[in-house]
Amino acid sequence: MLAPNFSLPYIDDPSKTYQLSDDLGKIVVLTFWTSWCPDCSQDLPLKERLYQTVDSEKMVFRTVNVSGREPKADEAIRYFDNFLSQPTVVDDGLNTYRAYDCMGVPTTVIIDQEGKIIEQFTDQASSIEIMQSISRFI
Repeated sequence: MLAPNFSLPYIDDPSKTYQLSDDLGKIVVLTFWTSWCPDCSQDLPLKERLYQTVDSEKMVFRTVNVSGREPKADEAIRYFDNFLSQPTVVDDGLNTYRAYDCMGVPTTVIIDQEGKIIEQFTDQASSIEIMQSISRFI
């Protein structure tokens, strides 16, 4: 299935936007998250470590804060400021979350170089399972 393209503002600079199509030719690991989610607090630090070590010419990590599920926008910004360095964008409510048929947070989507979804993990997937899948492409 072709990954839905999107254009969303960066959490740390809303005047700039990210488009998924900008990363065609690379493996993209997208993670949908919220600041209040305990599973996200376990999942995102693992991906953060991977983000800091992988070759960004071959694989990129992007996170999408699901603003439509956040009680307050400033909580998402605080979480990002304290725990993430990977590029993070803010969903337009639930639009991108729904376009990817997400059923909960965190949801991880692995997209190949041609823009096709090759793996999608729900909030029920273990971190080990997700990391094993990502490691196949590193």
